[in-house]
Amino acid sequence: MNYLKFGNGAKTLVLIPGLSVQSVLLMGDAVARDYKFFTDDYTVYLIDRREDVPPVYTVADMARDTAEKMKELGLKDVCLFGASQGGMISMLIAAWYPELVHKLVLASSAARISDLGNSVIRGWISLAEKKDGPALYLDFLKKVYPSYMFDTYKDAFIAAGNSVTSEELEHFIIIAKGAENFDATSELDKIQCPVLVTGSDDDAVLGPEPSYELARILGCQIHMYKDYGHDCYDTAPDYKDRMFKFFND
Repeated sequence: MNYLKFGNGAKTLVLIPGLSVQSVLLMGDAVARDYKFFTDDYTVYLIDRREDVPPVYTVADMARDTAEKMKELGLKDVCLFGASQGGMISMLIAAWYPELVHKLVLASSAARISDLGNSVIRGWISLAEKKDGPALYLDFLKKVYPSYMFDTYKDAFIAAGNSVTSEELEHFIIIAKGAENFDATSELDKIQCPVLVTGSDDDAVLGPEPSYELARILGCQIHMYKDYGHDCYDTAPDYKDRMFKFFND
């Protein structure tokens, strides 16, 4: 499992990204810029999925592997941020390995996949199986980001889709299938740390209700955005400030 490390702070922040067609580490420089103001207080780790995935690889498997990677890196009592599928991974880490997690932020995630979520994921899997990288990337753009961003980023996403390899598509299919029918509701009562749930009322990937359900089950704080899409954790201008405040309160 590859990872990116930046910052020199005494505290530790671990980022678990959402589902992506290509490795999020390809955008490592952009992630480091986005989290630059964390780096005085935190050492930040961005942990990617396994490269050598087995034919069947569930979110639970991803959580176990990520936790083992954290242990290998000597990490414990961290501030953990998980986005979308990364949130599913993160909630299981917090439930099963409480010594690893001090505080948890779950962004646009779900305790269980909704019918909408399953439908979206299966649509992406179908495009990947057809090896249509540009169509897959454009559907990501339509569903993950706010609608007003489509025209601005359309050409860049088509270009990214054209760069995708067959191996990356095969890896994506396995990781995406791992989230189908995900249900962690029976595990959430094991989470002991403070949690902040965030989402957006216009989430076109999972819908807004899974965020509200997560907060109800966990009895935790929730903040819902409007008009920032599934990717509100990148598009909402105050998101990093809100996250920083929660981790430091």
